[in-house]
Amino acid sequence: MFTGIVEKTAKVVKIEKENTNYHFTLTVDFADELGIDQSMAHDGCCLTVVKVDKEKKQYVVTAMDETMLKTNLGTWQVGTEVNVERSMRMDGRFDGHIVQGHVDQTAICTKVVDDHGSWRFYFEYAYDAEKKNITVPKGSISINGVSLTVVDSEPGMFSVAIIPYTFQVTNFHNFQPGTVVNIEFDVFGKYVQRLLEQYMNAAK
Repeated sequence: MFTGIVEKTAKVVKIEKENTNYHFTLTVDFADELGIDQSMAHDGCCLTVVKVDKEKKQYVVTAMDETMLKTNLGTWQVGTEVNVERSMRMDGRFDGHIVQGHVDQTAICTKVVDDHGSWRFYFEYAYDAEKKNITVPKGSISINGVSLTVVDSEPGMFSVAIIPYTFQVTNFHNFQPGTVVNIEFDVFGKYVQRLLEQYMNAAK
């Protein structure tokens, strides 16, 4: 479980393929604090640490084929900057919103607008009426693991506003039209949708 408050950006330094699995080696300044089997969010995708090199401040995570197909990990290259967050602590304040690290799908950045002090980012995604993968104005959304508030909202499209701090410390500063990102819809919204479906089906 995560909060969507990105700790740092890590950099991909090596990619190896083994059968249908991909092993990603990344470097980040707190790598020497990591342990094997630890869960970490990478651009919002929960991956398990399988190896740590404390001297080089590097670690390795493995992604299987399903993860590669459902997320933006297939676009990663050596040098790619990745938002990372270690799992939530339960002994402090809860910032952001509940993020599971289970990416629902990818979205594409379609427009970046400079609002003279902040930025508005617009995204489009494949809308599925049956899945009801929707956003709502002022609702929560996770983009590459960053907890954000939805501004504009339509089926298959939404926008978010980014303050300078978030722009600088996350990989949002690399986004441009065409950038593929991971999105996770609000978990509470998913439960509400499922309960409403069950209620409507029972009422028929």
